[in-house]
Parts: sequence; structure tokens; C-alpha cells
Amino acid sequence: MRLIFAGTPDFAVPCLSALLSTEHSVVAVYTQPDRPAGRGRRLQASPVKQLATDAGIPVFQPTTLKDPQAQQALAALEADLMIVVAYGLLLPRAVLDAPVHGCWNVHASLLPRWRGAAPIQRALIAGDAETGVCLMQMERGLDTGPVLLTRRCAIDPTDNAITLHQRLSEMGAVVLTEGLAMLAGGNPPLAVAQPEEGVSYAHKLERREARVDWHNDAAAIELQVRGLAGWPVAEAEIGGELVKLHEVSRYPGASPSNDAGEIIESPRGRLVIACGSGAIEVLRLQRAGGKAMFAADFLNARQDLRR
Repeated sequence: MRLIFAGTPDFAVPCLSALLSTEHSVVAVYTQPDRPAGRGRRLQASPVKQLATDAGIPVFQPTTLKDPQAQQALAALEADLMIVVAYGLLLPRAVLDAPVHGCWNVHASLLPRWRGAAPIQRALIAGDAETGVCLMQMERGLDTGPVLLTRRCAIDPTDNAITLHQRLSEMGAVVLTEGLAMLAGGNPPLAVAQPEEGVSYAHKLERREARVDWHNDAAAIELQVRGLAGWPVAEAEIGGELVKLHEVSRYPGASPSNDAGEIIESPRGRLVIACGSGAIEVLRLQRAGGKAMFAADFLNARQDLRR
């Protein structure tokens, strides 16, 4: 089959890599325009563009697919199927209808739960016990199309947004190649409409969500830290200093008499902070302008915080 692939971030790379190892032909890759990145703010190609360029695949980077000329260029590729994985642009009807078999999307949730931009992070913050990947037939609604295939996985208590992102991206490649094999073999996966119950939306993350309020429950704070790993990274005030929190765990035995945000104890390099309910032990954190460090190293630099 002639395939078009549309994707931008790291999450989409395993899917494109998997396609390149099949007998199908990826005739074009669509990805977001190059963006400024790093301290020098130089234009940087997306991870998907880098892989496509290395593989010698033509790359298209329109700022919108609503433009008639962009739609005509896509239709001229005469694709059998377009595969979309974290692309970042809306696909109008003309694009959805251009390939023979329409457009498939690899989405990192168990639809209809967590439709939208940040399903991995929202699942963690909500404390979901499981998640997964859906292969979906795209339609005009936001992640509303019928589901073709699903793979499920448990969310481990030690998972954060980084580890879960990696696992689901690899699962996405597996479910995509399974679906393609079925389609190519003349037995396409059955499209099952999403149920009307259980719909939730994974709204885009905002930087303001990073701030930790020590008055919250310790369990909620732990989930917040895990869900915001990578970006924007949870941050909190400790001893009058604003730091980023990379890893924390719930700590048993906190006294209800402690004020939220109060350092309960910090012996032998352990940094335990009272919350509105329960307590959190900070395991790894990062000071402004520095690198991530263990709590013991932070306390060596902040002797005034030792208890």
C-alpha cells in the first residue's frame, strides 16, 4: 500500500520506524514546521522529520491543511491510507477523505476516556489503574472516531509521564502494524463506535499546573509529580526556595499537627514534608539553574533545613 505518515514528536517515531520495516511504501511524511529550540533558539527539525530525512522520504511541513493547495498536494500522492500519530494539526474533511481507506490515528488512551492532547499525563494525574493505545478511524470530531484495535496495559505505581510515554509509543507501533497487516490481507479490523458513556477530555497541559500546593493530599501531590514529569515538571517551595520536583513518594506516619509545607524530618538525607493530608518524601529535586539531585545532596547544601 501507499502510505502517508503524519506525526511530529518522539511519541510518533516508533510508529514511523515500524512502517519503514514493512512491505508498504511511505510516500510522504507530514510534520510540524521546524521550531526554535535550545538556548540559541535555532530552528530544529521534529524527531519525525529527522527520521524521514534519514530514510529519504519526502517531507511536507504545511502550517495548515485547510489551504486548498496543501489539500491538492496531499491528494496528488494517491495514498491508500494516511496514518496520524501526534501530528498537531487538524485534518479537514478533504484530507480525511483523500486516501482510499481514509485516515487512521494512534491514540494513547483507552477511548473514549482521555480524548485530546495530553492523555498520558491526565491518566497519571487522575490515578488511573490502566491505560493503553487505540487504533482509530479518524473523523471530524476530536478523537471521536470508531476504534479499530485496542491494547491495554496497567499503570505501574512507579510510572511517570516519561516511562509511560515510552511504553505506549512502542505499543502504538505494535497495534498499527497489526492493523495494517489485517487491512493488507483483505480482513480489515472491525470499526467499533465509541460508547457515549465514559467520555473525558485530556486538555493540553499548562505551565501553571506545575505549582504544587502542599495543602493538597499527599496522594494527589505524588500523582501530580508523576504526571508532569518531563514537562512542565512539578515545582514547589521548600525552605523558602522554589525547586522542581522530579521524584517523590508518599511517606507514612505524618502527624496531623504538622502544618502543610513544613519539613517534618530530614535525617540521613531524607526530606519529608507535611501535606494537607499525609506527607511526601522528596527523593530527587532540582534547584534553579542546577541539575537534578538527590535529596541528600540538596540537604548538604541547605544545612539550615536539617531536623
